[in-house]
This record gives sequence, C-alpha cells and structure tokens, in this order.
Amino acid sequence: MALEITADDMEAIALGGAFLGTGGGGDPYIGKLMARAAIGDGAVRVADLSEVPDDALCVPVCMMGAPTVMLEKLPSGEEALAALSALEAYLGRKADYLVCIEAGGLNSTIPFAVAAATGLPLVDADGMGRAFPELQMVSLTLHDIGASPMVLADDKGNSSVLNAVSNLWTERLARAQTIEMGGAALVALYPMSGVEAKRGLLKGTLGLVHEIGRTIAVERAANRHPGEALIARCGGHDLCTARVVDIDRRTTGGFARGRARLRGFDADQGREFVLSFQNEFLCLEDDAGRPMALTPDLICALDADGGLPVTTETLRYGLGLRLVGLPADPQWRSPAGLDLAGPQYFGYDHEFSPIETLAKRV
Repeated sequence: MALEITADDMEAIALGGAFLGTGGGGDPYIGKLMARAAIGDGAVRVADLSEVPDDALCVPVCMMGAPTVMLEKLPSGEEALAALSALEAYLGRKADYLVCIEAGGLNSTIPFAVAAATGLPLVDADGMGRAFPELQMVSLTLHDIGASPMVLADDKGNSSVLNAVSNLWTERLARAQTIEMGGAALVALYPMSGVEAKRGLLKGTLGLVHEIGRTIAVERAANRHPGEALIARCGGHDLCTARVVDIDRRTTGGFARGRARLRGFDADQGREFVLSFQNEFLCLEDDAGRPMALTPDLICALDADGGLPVTTETLRYGLGLRLVGLPADPQWRSPAGLDLAGPQYFGYDHEFSPIETLAKRV
C-alpha cells in the first residue's frame, strides 16, 4: 500500500531512521529540515515495491562520508540533485523512482528532500534494514547488482562519474574521492531496474521507519521511555542501561571510528561495557570481553532519560544510554552476508552469534 508522507511526517521518519540506523547514517535533524523545506505543503509518495514496473529505473541517493563531518559541513540540498542529474545524463534516461540505500539517520531523510524537489516517488524499501559504514554493504551486493556507475557531488560544485569492477572497488575509489571532497559527499549509485529492485531490496522499510518514529513520539508524549514499546514491536532485546565514562572517537579514512566505555546503572549497577563503532555501533562487549551484540544484528542506542535515538557523533561523557539489540534481516546472517558485514570483516575477534543467543547469556 502506498504512503503519502507530508512535512509533518518527517519528524517520525527522522526518529525511526535514527533508531534503525544503529548510530550511523548522519544526523537525522539536518535531513529532516531539508525534507520539510522541500516538501512544503505537498507530499512525497512512497510506493509499494510490488507496483514498480519491471523496466523502471530506480536510483538511490544518499550521503557518503563520516557523520562527524556533517556536524560542521552541512549540505545545501543541491549536491544530491546534482548527483542524480549527472547520473541520469550518463545513463541517458530519467529516474522513475528514488530509493533509500539504508534505513539510517540522514540517509533516511535526504531521499525525501530529493523526491519532493523532483516529484519522483520513493520505493518502500531499502538496501540494509539498518545502516552500515561501507557502500558495498547492501543487500544489492548479495544479489549481484552493481554499485556503479556512481556519481559523487560536493558543496563546491564538483562532481564525478565512477565506474569500477566490483562494489568493493566502488567503495574504495569513492571513499578516496569523498575524503578529497572534505570528508562528505552526496551520491547517486546502484542504478537498477524494477526487476532488480524487487530481487535485491528489503521490502517495507520506510513504512517501518515511519511506524517506529511514531511509536517513539507517542511513548515520549505519554512520559514513557520508548524502549519497551520498541523491543515489543521489533522483537528486540534489552542489552544494558549505562553511562558513557570514556570516549575515544576519531575521524579517519572517511569514517568516524572509536569505542565508548560504559558504566552500568539501575539494573546494571556495578557492570561495565565497551561499545565499538565505525560510523555505526558494531560490537558491544561486557566487562569480561564477551560479546553481547554483534554486527550485522542491530545495536540501537536511546537516551536513557528522554528516549531519543543517539548517534555515534553525539556520544559524550556522562550521557546515559539504553541499548537495545534487534535481529538483522535473515540475508545478513547468511554466509555471504556475514562475509560482507560480519564482525570479522571489521577486525573483531568474535564469531557471529545471533542476538537471540547472546541475550540469553546477559
């Protein structure tokens, strides 16, 4: 069923995207403002994946780079339109649908701004069901759908078309260009047919983002922490409630990398935890070094007091967190999915174990 998303709905989209974004995807507040301004009194149509014609051209648009950069280097909105226009010119045809490449932060809201500016509908689907730091880490790669040709555009008016021999090489070459563009760029990539979109995308994601965001808003309005409602809705697990007592965060290689040391309170009084991230939260360990949650499963952070989602770039000393673990889409737990975005790809020593198994040990 198609959705009509208005400017008023963008608050829920931003909240839901920030929660599913597992700390990554960029600050959703920026994208929310861009989308609300672009939508105005109109609406963006979000089409069910099943209604997309097989010969349609579907194009994801998103931000690439370190979320920390976006705190100071705000996009104008023109960069994403420039990237889409340049890709259309290269392909020799106009896009019929736009796609969210990930359900995460800024990248769950920027496509709405582009859709409003172009009049194009969005597809109710995405390529991750969460956010990941590298552009080959999408379900499209698991279905042999190419990331290139890809266009990068920056705030200075530069743009480039990139063709690469694989999705991993697209990531490597695009990351180098993104660094030269100041650490962040707006991109259009993974041009796909309707047939490929139906085969490779995860269905219903934007509808879920909207629903999760509304749940957060409703629970907060009722003076309830949204953690319990989100766990019930998403089949999640309560991981810990803890405060940041030390944070090591650096922007390097086009990513925000680091780890936060957490000290438990309330039911977790007396315990300590380590939360590691590369743009997204990827590994949570207890004070004995045992994993409590591992990529590709989702580690979602909420402010322990207000219940708002927390992103990696906003972690700070003294911040209280409630961490929630969610199971990833089954595709990510396959051997190919784990090779692409499992813990060992990121250099963690742990073998992947599902959140359902790890939660029984907590």
